Amino acid sequence: MVGSVTSAQLVIKNAVIYTSDPSLPWAESMAIRSGRILALGNFSSLHAQGFIGRQTRFLDLQGKFVVPGFIDSHVHLISGGLQMAQVDLRAVKSKSEFIRKVEQVVHGMDKDHWVLGGGWNNEYWGGELPQASWFDNITRDNPVWLSRMDGHMGLANSMALAKVGISNSTDDPVGGSIIKSMDGAPTGLLVDAAMQLLLPHIPDPTIQERRNAMIRASKIGLSRGVTAVVDFGRYFPGSSTNRVWQDFYEVYRWADESSRMLLRVCLFFPLETWSLVADTFKNARRTLSQWIHIGGVKAFADGSLGSNSALFYEPYVDDGSNHGLHVANPDWLSDTVIKADKIGIQVAIHAIGDKANDIVLSIFEDLIFKNGVKDRRFRIEHAQHLAAGAVDRFGANDLIASVQPQHLLDDAASAVKKLGERRAVQESYLFNSLLSRNARLAFGSDWPVAELDPIGGIKAATRRIPTDWHTPWIPSERITVDAALNGYTISAAFAAFMENEIGSLSIGKWADFVVLSRNLWNVTDVEDFPFVLATYIGGVHAYP
Repeated sequence: MVGSVTSAQLVIKNAVIYTSDPSLPWAESMAIRSGRILALGNFSSLHAQGFIGRQTRFLDLQGKFVVPGFIDSHVHLISGGLQMAQVDLRAVKSKSEFIRKVEQVVHGMDKDHWVLGGGWNNEYWGGELPQASWFDNITRDNPVWLSRMDGHMGLANSMALAKVGISNSTDDPVGGSIIKSMDGAPTGLLVDAAMQLLLPHIPDPTIQERRNAMIRASKIGLSRGVTAVVDFGRYFPGSSTNRVWQDFYEVYRWADESSRMLLRVCLFFPLETWSLVADTFKNARRTLSQWIHIGGVKAFADGSLGSNSALFYEPYVDDGSNHGLHVANPDWLSDTVIKADKIGIQVAIHAIGDKANDIVLSIFEDLIFKNGVKDRRFRIEHAQHLAAGAVDRFGANDLIASVQPQHLLDDAASAVKKLGERRAVQESYLFNSLLSRNARLAFGSDWPVAELDPIGGIKAATRRIPTDWHTPWIPSERITVDAALNGYTISAAFAAFMENEIGSLSIGKWADFVVLSRNLWNVTDVEDFPFVLATYIGGVHAYP
């Protein structure tokens, strides 16, 4: 085996390498050639096997901790990149700070120019929902649209409402609601499908703005150790399905063909366009290039907890006549999923409330009956609140629960307020229960809803201690470091049909890896979690 053909171009040595590969969980050295892994083991064994040649370069990590590149299983990459250049309300903790942030952006802005932004979470200031009246007096010349952190609700000012024709007499659309005051006047808040009344009137960002947003977002990902993402695109209830396709051709294909991709992406498209997915990719494999992988289609069963639009069996404690929303007609959802699955398209469905999850589980069980058993890797995105029996159904059907650990940090207090103590504790973020029933967990962030930060996600999943809390929320649902790390690596890769290329540091796979400041297994305090020192993709130094 000695010789330049088989010798490594790069050898990592003196490292503590966790591979996420059960056949060889740990290694001290790793040999890389042409971006892929040639061998793992200790340095002397790699040398003895002939993987070290005259041209081999060495990276001595002096005992640093190495893990596979993180895979974020649920992001909206371009949306997040665009939001980075807009009004950022993610950290706002009061009404006055909310108004001040808007005022700072409006000052000096051209008349009639849309003020865009979002990330606000009303639970941060006690739960009161914002209204257009908060800032109408400072935005008389500019329409405003500010999305809630979960993307299922947004706030418009009165100028924007008038511009798009929303008034006292406007009825709620199917799958959405216009929040109104006691006298019937719109407050400015639009939920789920009601956003479609406004969003088409907002000028789309230019191609260059979207390209810049993708690159900007990718750089953030690399700084957090993310080497691959599953991107569900700029598709939310009420938004156009065309956006995801425009971004595929005008951003991702452009970046791939011009060698500007920085992260590996797995792309999902709106379920409504399943036949277009079939026609576009019928002659292609799932992998278009080393950078672009075609995932499948996605739909919404319900809304979100924070906007009181997640679908539950019992009503919200703080809104006694409201059970949530069917964002999509269940019959249409079932029929369309069966059609897409029949021709081999992977399906992912957003479900947060307990009733919504049961509806999606029933759709999947019907799917097996009608289309037969096969390796389909059906995904339920969020799987946030599960009724009795749902956990067992995940495991029995080998379903993928694509979950976001950091969401539990924001939802711990609000879930009790909205669902009551019993329902919140019995149903919420049941990670350990799902794993114990042989369900598969794939971890993500839903960025920009939560931070694009796998280390933060691992911390949330293993500790479950919300900000300003001193004790864990539902401690029995904490999981091990191994399980959490696998959720961001090999399990995430499996959930996207990418486990043969990435997800573990294994012979033949891409050499995507992250160097951390310390061993994750040696963390003793909640504040001692490591940070990213360096990120490599295909053996190439990508950050810093």
